[in-house]
Amino acid sequence: MGSISFARGIPASELLPVEELADCARAAVERDGHTVLNYGPVGGYGPLREWIAERHGVEPGRVLVTNGSLEGLNLVLGHFASRARVLVEAPTYDRPLKIAQRLGIDVVAIPQDDEGLDVDRLEAELKRDSSPSFLYVLPTFQNPSGRTLSLERRLRLVELVHEHRLTILEDDPYGLVRFEGATVPTLHELEGGKRVLHSSSFSKIVAPGLRVGYFVLPAALAAELEAEAVNVYLAPSFVGQAALYEFLIRGRLEPNVERVRGLLRRRRDAMLTALDAGLTGARWSHPEGGYFVWLDLPDGVDGGELLSRAEGEGVSFVNGADFYTDGSGGRGSARLAFSSVSPEEIAEGVARLSALLTKPAVPA
Repeated sequence: MGSISFARGIPASELLPVEELADCARAAVERDGHTVLNYGPVGGYGPLREWIAERHGVEPGRVLVTNGSLEGLNLVLGHFASRARVLVEAPTYDRPLKIAQRLGIDVVAIPQDDEGLDVDRLEAELKRDSSPSFLYVLPTFQNPSGRTLSLERRLRLVELVHEHRLTILEDDPYGLVRFEGATVPTLHELEGGKRVLHSSSFSKIVAPGLRVGYFVLPAALAAELEAEAVNVYLAPSFVGQAALYEFLIRGRLEPNVERVRGLLRRRRDAMLTALDAGLTGARWSHPEGGYFVWLDLPDGVDGGELLSRAEGEGVSFVNGADFYTDGSGGRGSARLAFSSVSPEEIAEGVARLSALLTKPAVPA
């Protein structure tokens, strides 16, 4: 068995509905080609915006469809950077940290525990500095930790929104990829969408190559971001959005999500089984869905040093320090993505990591 990557959170090829999407793309162009092959509204393909709006119980004008959710995240962070200080979880998705660094934004990190964001620590920070704040949070099957914020903490977080000048961007690309446990309401549902912005994507439940993400926003903010977006990219890719819309109106989303859940659950189970069998002295998250397991390495093990040795043995992962604002947190941790590797590759990859952990590092 060759190289094994636990690094990238991408779907395995068998998760992609290739033949169905090919047929949907052809049908979409044949039906509406004069629209989708031309420039159009920067907010996205009209029928898809309407479908998303109905799903979230809002007006279509509150939906901004983007070329993947990361493009929209760049717009949102840029918009709020001059209006509020930015708070994130620790650890958090590394791409917003890179965007913040590029924009010159100083971010404040709020720690997690096994139940996700520490809401008490957040409250203390909001009381310490009462200036307007913007919180970026992934409450369900978080990237990188796989943790899910409990309903109790979600309700308290919504209270903090109203008690303090707090705006939240809830990033929820993994919410439908649940393998077990009860579904928890989104922050957007609990708060009503006044100060909680909602972001999601079809990358994890249909296909990332479509590049379709979306934001559900207050109407005024949606209009402002559209005005900013049109100066950046004029219009999104309507062909991908129209092909997705065809997929949705054919009723293929729910069956596909169910298929994706089954394939990913087997991989999650294989990862947890391999960790139970092979990694003594380590701790890890037990996600009920999503793509990732967070691994706290045995005491004294540095994630960066282990990664260097692991790559020599044909195994890769992401060093935990990459998900912290200053790069110093998470040095004894790692993110393991199970989404793109087979159960057999997972077992072999964890076995290689286990062998490295039982073998002392050679001094440089």
